[in-house]
Amino acid sequence: MVGGGNSKSDISLPGTFAASAFAACFAEICTIPLDTAKVRLQLQKKALAGDGVVLPKYNGMLGTVGTIAREEGLSALWKGIVPGLHRQCLFGGLRIGLYEPVKNLYVGENFVGDVPLTKKILAGLTTGALAIAVANPTDLVKVRLQAEGKLAPGVPRRYSGALNAYSTIAKQEGVRALWTGLGPNVARNAIINAAELASYDQVKQTILKIPGFTDNVLTHILSGLGAGFVAVCVGSPVDVVKSRMMGDSTAYKNTLDCFVKTLKNDGPFAFYKGFIPNFGRLGSWNVIMFLTLEQAKKVVKSIESA
Repeated sequence: MVGGGNSKSDISLPGTFAASAFAACFAEICTIPLDTAKVRLQLQKKALAGDGVVLPKYNGMLGTVGTIAREEGLSALWKGIVPGLHRQCLFGGLRIGLYEPVKNLYVGENFVGDVPLTKKILAGLTTGALAIAVANPTDLVKVRLQAEGKLAPGVPRRYSGALNAYSTIAKQEGVRALWTGLGPNVARNAIINAAELASYDQVKQTILKIPGFTDNVLTHILSGLGAGFVAVCVGSPVDVVKSRMMGDSTAYKNTLDCFVKTLKNDGPFAFYKGFIPNFGRLGSWNVIMFLTLEQAKKVVKSIESA
């Protein structure tokens, strides 16, 4: 159980994987409209026309959600949900499901007491990096589908759907192109995974030591919010670079080039562009995911012990 101090997992590895994948997919379905808005906001570079600045098309999180719904229909907010679910099954299942076993591996068999925060962070970095190395193509396809806005009449869509996007990218750009942006993506997901899982673990452990608090829904909500906030603070700059590189890989030579160009052209605040929506997305995603995970693990445990 994430946040279970020194507890060895009391459900099997396949059971943990299934509970983790289910919780991640459920959280994805609930929050992907915020994610689509986040991708559009990040990809909206400062547009200049002559001496005046063109007003940005998308303003703020809810404004962006409104604009997309109005111009492209409500279903456009769930663009990328198919690769999003592919991603969460693989990535969510692996990174969350392997966290406890890897953490136990790092502290050793006979460890007793509270696991040190450094070991939790190390376990989060390891499972985040491993999981995204497998799931990178799903991430790329999700961003490509979400980035496509309203098209002019007669202009065909680049991809008809998720499976078509996988095959088109592989055919036109080569199979290796599906792993475009792997560097920043491994960095981002290892960092965010460590921030989420280690902080959830740590916050929950701390809360449970406060008199009156038990391992219940309130504790899970508070721990999930803490995890989301830490993840956004740590991961926002990496996230902006990742979205820009995946959205338009020709504009930048590499990760560092993208970082420097963004800093030079848009200033340091560009890295925290969409901080509030990002927290709205990651905060709610973490709360929903961890709440679902804790319940799903109970269900799996009762099935396995039956």
